[in-house]
Amino acid sequence: MQTHFTPAQLADPDIATANTILRKCVHCGFCTATCPTYVTLGDERDSPRGRIYIIKQMLEQGRPATAQDARHIDRCLSCLACMTTCPSGVNYMHLVDHARAHIEATYRRPWGDRLLRRMLGVLMPNPRLFRWALVLGRLAKPLAPLLPDVSRDAGGATFWRRLRAMLDAVPASLPPPSAVDRPQVFAAAGARQRRVALMNGCGQQVLAPDVNEATVRLLTRHGIEVVIAPGAGCCGSSVLHVGEREAARDLARANIAAWIDALDGPLDAVVANASGCGTTLKDYGHLLAEDPQWQAAASRVAALARDVSEVLAPSELRPAGRPVRADGTPVVVAYHAACSMQHGQKLTEPPRALLRAAGFVVKDVPEGHLCCGWAGTYQILQPGLSRTLRDRKVANIDRVAPDLIAAGNFGCIGQIGSGTAIPLAHTVALLDWASGGPLPAALEGRGFSLAATVAA
Repeated sequence: MQTHFTPAQLADPDIATANTILRKCVHCGFCTATCPTYVTLGDERDSPRGRIYIIKQMLEQGRPATAQDARHIDRCLSCLACMTTCPSGVNYMHLVDHARAHIEATYRRPWGDRLLRRMLGVLMPNPRLFRWALVLGRLAKPLAPLLPDVSRDAGGATFWRRLRAMLDAVPASLPPPSAVDRPQVFAAAGARQRRVALMNGCGQQVLAPDVNEATVRLLTRHGIEVVIAPGAGCCGSSVLHVGEREAARDLARANIAAWIDALDGPLDAVVANASGCGTTLKDYGHLLAEDPQWQAAASRVAALARDVSEVLAPSELRPAGRPVRADGTPVVVAYHAACSMQHGQKLTEPPRALLRAAGFVVKDVPEGHLCCGWAGTYQILQPGLSRTLRDRKVANIDRVAPDLIAAGNFGCIGQIGSGTAIPLAHTVALLDWASGGPLPAALEGRGFSLAATVAA
């Protein structure tokens, strides 16, 4: 793609990076076939190629974003399926994050949009505030039916539909805070083989603290010391994806300081068990590339970042038995590959291999490259599209007819679970159970157990 930035524009490091990315695009259109919004809406402006043109025009002309620019960029899920498909290596992730920051800096959104985005930007990275917001949301939830039906939204949601989506997403009950999520060190069982820091996240602490508990049990059981570092918190993705790039950088700096400066002794890895967090951690070197004080440490953390499925090799897993149904047959798992796992981190085989090593029969989901529609705050800001994609995902899972669904992202689990009766569990919770941990709560009362022997 030809670009026409002036030398003065290219003196800006962000513009120089955008120029390099734009020039790699060859207009081939391969990305359109795997883009969830284009597949759903059929509008070229809602494809990666169309958005690239929009971004090019905004940046080249140095003009403020328009309402139409914001509409089509906002509809992007950042699923990054386009990057998996692209034969030219276009780094769409960095480009669209730049575009979002440009939109937030130059476009004045309607009041309702500004209010909701600001609320999400404040609440999502802060587990305590987020918990209190959900408690208040439960009080307001009975009023949700009075608001407009989310299913009638086709991608241009009003404030009231977004508010309805927010109330619909409030769970009926919240698990209590977990003792695991306090700064501490969990000793390895037996001789220590490795030492890792666990990113315990923000929203996950409130909605799915059992994932961190299962992660600690699984890793320590296999000889890995786990550290919850004081001062570490949200990875930054929740604010980065609504255009608050400086806030994301501040959160990244806090994490880097916690893991690099504050811990006594080296780390073998910084472990994420929410795939969206892992994608962001692995990109810290880019996020702070222009910060001379933090760039080296950011790159170091990015190099240490691992999804939990990368920490244990299948040969290292020590199953306590073979997962079976009530009739003694193997448990069939539909593995949902979260977008941030398969497209963001390029991890496709490790989670599946671990599940197979644990004794599960693993089946892939048709159209597995398409997003389930969660995408962080997307389910609130684009509720109609989010629900359409969820229903498509559930229909594809039904074709596999699994006993349960596994995923490596708590948000995907909540999103898919809102549209199906099939039980869901985080991959790490299944591995923990198969190697001696408790049965995941979602599987209780469904006839699952561990057979005494492990299948060859």
